[in-house]
Amino acid sequence: MSFEIRPARPEEFPDVVGPIMHYFGRAATHEFSDRFGPVLPAERIHAAFDDGAVVGSGGAFPFETSVPGGFVRAAGVTLVGVLPTHRRRGILRGLMHAQIKDIHERGEPIAYLWASEDALYGRYGYGVASFTGNIEIPRDRAAYYREFEPAGTIRFLDPDEALDPFTEIQRRAAAQHPGMFVRTPEWWRSRRFADPEWAREGGGEQVRVLLELDGRPAGYALYRLHFSAERGIPRGFTNVIEAVGDSPEATRGIWRFLLDIDWMERVRAALLPLDHELFLLLREPRRLRFDHRDGLWVRLVDLEAALNARTYKPGEPVVVEVADEFCPWNEGVWELGPEGASRSTGEPELRLDVSVLGSAYLGGFTFGELARAGRIEVLKDGGLDRADTLFRSDRYPWCPEIF
Repeated sequence: MSFEIRPARPEEFPDVVGPIMHYFGRAATHEFSDRFGPVLPAERIHAAFDDGAVVGSGGAFPFETSVPGGFVRAAGVTLVGVLPTHRRRGILRGLMHAQIKDIHERGEPIAYLWASEDALYGRYGYGVASFTGNIEIPRDRAAYYREFEPAGTIRFLDPDEALDPFTEIQRRAAAQHPGMFVRTPEWWRSRRFADPEWAREGGGEQVRVLLELDGRPAGYALYRLHFSAERGIPRGFTNVIEAVGDSPEATRGIWRFLLDIDWMERVRAALLPLDHELFLLLREPRRLRFDHRDGLWVRLVDLEAALNARTYKPGEPVVVEVADEFCPWNEGVWELGPEGASRSTGEPELRLDVSVLGSAYLGGFTFGELARAGRIEVLKDGGLDRADTLFRSDRYPWCPEIF
């Protein structure tokens, strides 16, 4: 049986995302169009049709994403799904082929995503690029390791008031955190500030607060309160949707505010990076009850352009041989050095799949770690150390939002 795979037409939206919404137990309604339409052009959704009916699809947001030392155009892969009536027929592979070809032709050097299944995307050249985690801490055990005197002012904002200062802060924060994409005004309005009833999970309305230091926007938080009490004793929690500071001082300040909100027993937050400041800010870090999972998955679509879009630490070059069945234009021998990547005729020192470069690209994993896991073949001594020196990043990858 053959299927037609092609970009969606505007009039086919939101029906073309019906397959993934099936798994969320929701229909692709016009409310869905309002949330995705402003940020996901219909032509960036590839759909599979069986006799005119949509049976699978996958989209890609056009992003500007932070990498060590700068920003790069990236495809934020999303809404990938195939109906259970059509599984195991090669539809997903066909969609991935069409999507990556389109990403390559658009000149977006990387694609990245949050994986619905962690065993799925490695077969298409994606490498796990970060871990992330959730915390829950009792408020009465949330003291900082030393006394903290709050600075600046914090005030509540409605979405229109929050748009400009939050955008400004988030752009500065993205420059410091590989993996964080830059939010457009359309993204803030239709995605991050969206507050549908189904997303509240029994909590209150979304709250937005701004921290100003010396009169300038420096940090923000989005949160909602889940109030409950037993015999007059608070049993609820503050659900931190996102808290971002553009400096260590701002991060300390915005989190102190969140940890001190009255009438709440606990504070919860999700999608924190492994190097988040809270781990060392708290007097009792084990009280965080941190649990982690895989985070971002990165695919180098144009290896040369992607590797030349980021910066490297000073060091000696290393020659690697790259295999890439899905994107054969990336295959071959490459020299990686402080100035970037170029084709090489030298003898390779490391042999690896393109997914390994995806894992190392943002600085989340070292070549040494990947080699110990059997993902790199070491052909000459010294290559791993030189690769790790070059790719070292000052911050762990972080994207505070599943897209």
